[in-house]
Amino acid sequence: MRGVLVCVMAAVGCSSVKNGPADASMVDPDAAIDDAVIDDAAIDAPACQPKVLLVGGTDVASQGWATVMQGPASITYGPDYVHLQTSTTTGATTSGQQLLNYQGALEVGKPFKLQVVMLVEAVNPHNQFDSAAAIMGSCAPPFGAGNDRNQMIYLDSGKIGWADDTQAFTTPVTDDAYHTYELSVDAGNVAHVSVDGIAALTHNGFVGNGSIAIGDQTNDPNVDSGIRIRSVTRLCP
Repeated sequence: MRGVLVCVMAAVGCSSVKNGPADASMVDPDAAIDDAVIDDAAIDAPACQPKVLLVGGTDVASQGWATVMQGPASITYGPDYVHLQTSTTTGATTSGQQLLNYQGALEVGKPFKLQVVMLVEAVNPHNQFDSAAAIMGSCAPPFGAGNDRNQMIYLDSGKIGWADDTQAFTTPVTDDAYHTYELSVDAGNVAHVSVDGIAALTHNGFVGNGSIAIGDQTNDPNVDSGIRIRSVTRLCP
């Protein structure tokens, strides 16, 4: 009997492997797991989330902003805003200049949407490529250079526009009220600006460097401003 049992076991162990329909159920478990992981990753990929970059009434440096300043200028805080003020000394050939700059706020080369809620108390009219109340979607320190100034948004008392003077939009600015300004740039590098949800400006060929800035960008004499910034938010494009 022992000889027979050994013979039977040997026969079973030496049987050939067949390839056929019956093998279809033999799926590589690792491959199945990998596919599941990929599918789950696609499903679980986090959606874009808005990020608040500045909260008014809170120290800006602790929020990642750098202050670039030339006097006379001051930065103070209210209960829900940061206040920027510049002025010109009588007889001076230059004025105060002050920008809040946030390096790396945006991903270079990608669409973005930036929202600024601010109140302009007072502002002198801009000069081409210079503005005492500016929103910059690109800014090379300290105060912007080259194309940064072309595509900078200026805010005058009764209008906003591109600082290269290619386009302007009439709207109340210094009316003792907060307004919501949004700058968005799409995948085709076309910039759009809205005020309180109303389309205002467009600009082709927008080029950004990931840095943004807000404030008085010029030291031209008697081109000054007083600004309250309540919030700055990076929205989903």
